[in-house]
Parts: sequence; structure tokens; C-alpha cells
Amino acid sequence: MRRSVIAVAIVAVAVVLFVVGRSMAAQPVEVSSVGTRYAVTVLIDEPTTEGGAVEVRLDSGDADAVAVSAVMPEMGHATPEIAAREPAPGRFLAEGELFPMAGAWEVSIRLDGPAGEEVLVVKALITA
Repeated sequence: MRRSVIAVAIVAVAVVLFVVGRSMAAQPVEVSSVGTRYAVTVLIDEPTTEGGAVEVRLDSGDADAVAVSAVMPEMGHATPEIAAREPAPGRFLAEGELFPMAGAWEVSIRLDGPAGEEVLVVKALITA
């Protein structure tokens, strides 16, 4: 009887951990920012410390070049700027290690085009 109670308890704990783990999984980040020259939507499909990509979609303006960098003000961390490639018109993809640790990051998007240069900033919560 005691072994069956222990077995049921272990299964119950495993189910709870599975459900909690799934709900705490990194959710995609999608945030928009509007400046004087450009407007963008930023998508981080997998906001984790394991690298990944930051997609920048132009909502208005015509950018020839886009670069992405990140700063974690609370910890004093910053990452080097990564030039984004343009796989489709108005859609830029920056790939590389932007988030070396979990926490709240400020993502800077530097856009340059006929209207001039502008830097837009969005916030993203990155999980481990």
C-alpha cells in the first residue's frame, strides 16, 4: 500500500512539473515601435539565451539597411551590433548571439534609408 501511494505521488509531481514547465516556456515576443522616419514590428520567435533570430518588419518607411543590438541596463551588459539581412522586401533578419543571459533587454534597431538614420528601441524579456 505504501509503495502505491509513493508511486501515485511521484506521478502527480511529474504531471505538475510537466504542466508548469510548458506554461513557463519562452513565448514569442512581438512588439512594435514608431519613430519619426520608420515604424517597425519586432519578432523574437524564441526569446531564449540560446541564440536565435530577431526579425524586423517595416510597417512604414523604406530602409536600405537594418542592424540590431541589445543592452541589459540592470546588469551593464551590451552586445555588438548585428547587421540584418533582407530575405524579403521590408523584412530584415538579424541572426546571432544577442542575449547571453536571461532577463530584461532593450533591443535597439538602427534603420538607415533615403529618409535618414533612426534608432528605435523595444523591450524584450529573455528566458533561460
